[in-house]
Amino acid sequence: MIEQRRPWYRELTRYHWFVLLVAALGWMFDCLDQQLFILARPAAMKELVVEQATPELTALEIKKWGNYSTSIFLMGWATGGLFFGMLGDRIGRAKTMLITILMYSLFTGLSALSRGVWDFSFYRFLTGLGVGGEFAVGVALVAEVMPDKARPYTLALLQALSAVGNIAAALINLGLGVAEEEGLVSSPWRIMFVVGAVPALLAVVIRFWLKEPEKWQQASHDGAVTKRLGSYARLFEDPRWRKHALLGLVLACSGVIGLWGVGFFTPDLIREVQRQGVATGVFDEQLAHAQTAGNSQLAGQLEQIKQYELMPMSERQDLAPDLAEIKAGIEPVINGRLSRWASLTSILINIGAACGMFGFGIISQRIGRKPTFAIALVAAFVSTVSVFWFLKDISQMWMVPVMGFCQLSLFAGYAMYFPELFPTYLRSTGTSFCYNVGRFVAASGPLVQAQLIAFFAGLYGSSGADSTRLAGITMCSIFGLGLIVLPFLPETKDQPLPE
Repeated sequence: MIEQRRPWYRELTRYHWFVLLVAALGWMFDCLDQQLFILARPAAMKELVVEQATPELTALEIKKWGNYSTSIFLMGWATGGLFFGMLGDRIGRAKTMLITILMYSLFTGLSALSRGVWDFSFYRFLTGLGVGGEFAVGVALVAEVMPDKARPYTLALLQALSAVGNIAAALINLGLGVAEEEGLVSSPWRIMFVVGAVPALLAVVIRFWLKEPEKWQQASHDGAVTKRLGSYARLFEDPRWRKHALLGLVLACSGVIGLWGVGFFTPDLIREVQRQGVATGVFDEQLAHAQTAGNSQLAGQLEQIKQYELMPMSERQDLAPDLAEIKAGIEPVINGRLSRWASLTSILINIGAACGMFGFGIISQRIGRKPTFAIALVAAFVSTVSVFWFLKDISQMWMVPVMGFCQLSLFAGYAMYFPELFPTYLRSTGTSFCYNVGRFVAASGPLVQAQLIAFFAGLYGSSGADSTRLAGITMCSIFGLGLIVLPFLPETKDQPLPE
């Protein structure tokens, strides 16, 4: 009785905590890379996309290539997840984690050297290879090392700590945004990707101190099992594992598409919502300085540019060269302030996410995995639709962490649930199949969103926030997909890992 009342964290030894720390850092830096990309994407696309004939067309091209680069990144993620998930079962969790961290660190750094949208997208694809592989081997490692009682809590904590990486990315973006506003740096998005190369240092720790789990070592030395380690053919040969893999894939698609096709475009929405107000405020400040200095010519030019900013995109014409030059000089100040809003949005999402992900672990241990997934999917739908429909000013920003709580809680569920569906010799492979093949499907999410944005922009004559809102709301229906397959999946609460 005393043993049953003992809290889960009392079950952990120093080495258990070390494994959790290393896996958490690997995934945290992984998420740092993802979030750096999300926050740097608008500025990178604005610099790398060739200027089009009209401001309206340029804005649509920037959005389109932002979506395309996201889809290419997700395809790399899916490809790497499949390959490295299999490799994690064959050569070991620690060795594969080492390779994936080095890979995503290297190519994140190389993204800073991009000269156009195609080489940028190529680097993002190669980065995705490493990012996709890290998750499956990380959760398999933690699931196999931890005591059964502590396993769901440590996996939920592993996922919750990913929010630290996301918040760190937002703070980096915020600091560089302020530096850009003050004229201290140019192209801050390139600096962000250089920072993303730092996690390579974690590889040293993994190389010298992290051991392979005993369960994997036993499986890898079992002659009858060795031939089946990390085999997708074996995964689909057994009806039980095949069913778990296919249904788990659909469950993952619901959350992954919802996050990458909708949720992670919230900072972009905030930029569009705040653009006019921020730009107007900056031009008012510049106008006041010009009037104070008695420069009536500059004051008149600034007033013309301000009126230009207030026009709908569809009504804008090219600015006169002298006005365009003045506007270009003030644009870094506007971008810096918009980066503050994007950073704040990301921080709020991830504060909610950290609470939601650890909360999923606690609730699922009380009422079960499947009921918790059902609640989270419904909550993700309602909260995301609310953000994209109603959020228009700072007084409604409280909805952002609520959305983060609901949306990201699903990913703690994936980290806990997928390793519980597969045996040791297929655990990394099966987890990777569910979580990463879904990204091939999810890669279509940003592409579909890009088409929806263009459709609504054409339908309503808008290429700004309104089209982004309508596209996001339309895509929220994807959360219903998870509810459809839940009844056919097993409940794994209080069950030992399959052997």
